[in-house]
This record gives sequence, structure tokens and C-alpha cells, in this order.
Amino acid sequence: MARTIQSLERAAAVLRLLAGGERRLGLSEIASALQLAKGTAHGLIRTLQQEGFVEQDEATGRYTLGAELLRLGNSYLDVHELRARALVWTDDLARSSGESAYLGVLHQQGVLVVHHVFRPDDSRQVLEVGAMQPLHSTALGKVLAAYDPVAHSEAMEADREAYTERTTVTARGLESALELTRARGWAADVEETWEGLASLAAPIHDRRRMPVGAVGITGAVERVCDPAGALRPSLVAAVRGCARAVSRDLGSGRF
Repeated sequence: MARTIQSLERAAAVLRLLAGGERRLGLSEIASALQLAKGTAHGLIRTLQQEGFVEQDEATGRYTLGAELLRLGNSYLDVHELRARALVWTDDLARSSGESAYLGVLHQQGVLVVHHVFRPDDSRQVLEVGAMQPLHSTALGKVLAAYDPVAHSEAMEADREAYTERTTVTARGLESALELTRARGWAADVEETWEGLASLAAPIHDRRRMPVGAVGITGAVERVCDPAGALRPSLVAAVRGCARAVSRDLGSGRF
């Protein structure tokens, strides 16, 4: 029988303990529950904390699970599966909206476009699958940053480039935009990334109600926005409907 590595077993036990309850635990509680010396428990927790698997509340000193576990948990959902589930719905979105439709996931501190449906007209267009978009200025990126703790941390800690005079680069301004996104369930980008273009996007959740991607549309400002500059309600409804449909196909009971 193969030998096990004791330190890994103990680290796994710490994570299971923190996952097993709703409250945060202190060092003494963790050591006592796992029958470990306080120094041993502290060493394990410090290592897990450095890797992002455990976080410490600065006010109380207690520990809880970290956002890195969300990244690992989401990795089991293959991007190809997400794309396959979204194919029909994004085709319908492009057709009903008359605009280009995009499916994006978090990747390397940005948004990776994993599916792109051309705008249904005769204009010349370039396939953008594999392109990267910023988190702080695009609709896809703001949706991910609003719902995914890992994306949120990366968006807040990154050097936020001003692509246009409308781009929000301050931490306070971005946080306000993300709060608005969570409140209404969708994000907008009106000339924040590209002059003359507007986008909107909504989150996709899996069966665990975890955010696994975002879907949205991009088009000329005069088509996506009304004369007053607001996003057209029919397009918002179409994007949110697409996000709900893909989420349902992934087993989410959220909608």
C-alpha cells in the first residue's frame, strides 16, 4: 500500500474543518478539533493562507476558506462543456438582438472569449475567439468581477488602464459599478473600452450556483442604447434570458 504524506492529510483536514461550518474558526479551535499542536496547526494554516486556500479576518484573527478554492472548484467545469451548452442560446441571442454575441470566462487576470457569434448581417467581421478582454471596463469583465471573488480580487488589484475618457480606473468607482451589477443582475460598457461601441452582459451559474462565465452582446452605441443613452430594455432582457437558459442547462436552480 502506498504511503500517504502526513502534511497533505493534515492540510486537507484543515480545509474540511473550515468547510464544515458556517462560522470562522480561531487557531486554538482548529488545533483542538484536529488534535494538533498549536504550532503545527499554525504552520499548516500559514501555508494554506499564502496559497490563497485560507483567509484570515483582520478584525478577529479567525480563519475561513479562501477564494482560490473557488478557482479550483470551477476548473472541473470544462470550458468546452460550457461552450457546448451555450452554442444554441448564443446563436439565438445574436439573431434576436441583431448584435454580436460573446461567451467569456476568467483567465489570467482577464476575460477569455471562448465563443463568438457574428452579428447577423452582411458586414465584414473578425472572429474573436481566444481574445482577451479587461475585467474592469468590459461588460463581460464586470460581470465576472461582480460575482466571482477571484475575479473581483484581480480586478481591484490590477493596474486599470484608461482605454477611453469614460473608463473607470479608481477602486471606488469600480466597486460602485460592481455593486450596481450585482443589484440589477447585468453589467454595461458604454464606450468604456472601445469608442462608439456598447456592450452588456449577464452571469452564467452552474449547478452549485457558482459563477462560471458571462454572456453578452456588443454593438454600435446608437443600436444598443436608446436616444437618452440608456441600454435598450429589450436587449437587456435578451441577454439575461440567454444567461438564464445556459445556467439552467448547466443544472442551476437559481433562475
